[in-house]
Amino acid sequence: MQSEDGTCSEEVNSEDPQADVQSRVYHNLEELQKMAQSIPRQFQQRLPTELLSVIAAALAQGQIFEIVEALLDVQQATEKNLFQQRLEFLHKHTVEKKEFQEHYKSTICSSDESAILNLTKELDKQEEIMKKRHKEQLKQSDMRLILQLDQKLMDQQVTLEKAGLPGFHVTNEPNEIRLQMYLLDFIRRLNPNKRLK
Repeated sequence: MQSEDGTCSEEVNSEDPQADVQSRVYHNLEELQKMAQSIPRQFQQRLPTELLSVIAAALAQGQIFEIVEALLDVQQATEKNLFQQRLEFLHKHTVEKKEFQEHYKSTICSSDESAILNLTKELDKQEEIMKKRHKEQLKQSDMRLILQLDQKLMDQQVTLEKAGLPGFHVTNEPNEIRLQMYLLDFIRRLNPNKRLK
């Protein structure tokens, strides 16, 4: 480009990085406010504009999106693994039930008629014991899986708190967790990289 005095001057194409960050903050805040209006009122009241502003500013830097996506990937892998463990556990019970039924049939078929009544009672008792044991084992297994999920939740809360994301802290209070889930959903929806996929 030529100036009035006839010399060439280079046009600057780079945008002001500070203005770009500020623009992202405003955009994020506007979107967060819209999203906050879509959740139940009891949670809207826990998301004042000040909190949303601080979250919008944290998101403008970009790293929070990467952290949230990485945590989501880990969570999905963990849930898949735990679900697979539960399926394997249930499969063992199914195999044991099937083997017991085969044993039941073969025992009854190979017995003489005078012993069938007593054998049936004894086998029914064994079957009832097995069913109770399976129920208790499944309950204990599910409790272990829930504890693992709870630990994963706490790990995520610690990670997001250390990353400086407001609204995240270690808690097991259901409404606080629900609020954090809403915030994570908002963040995922705002992720510019996610929208391109």
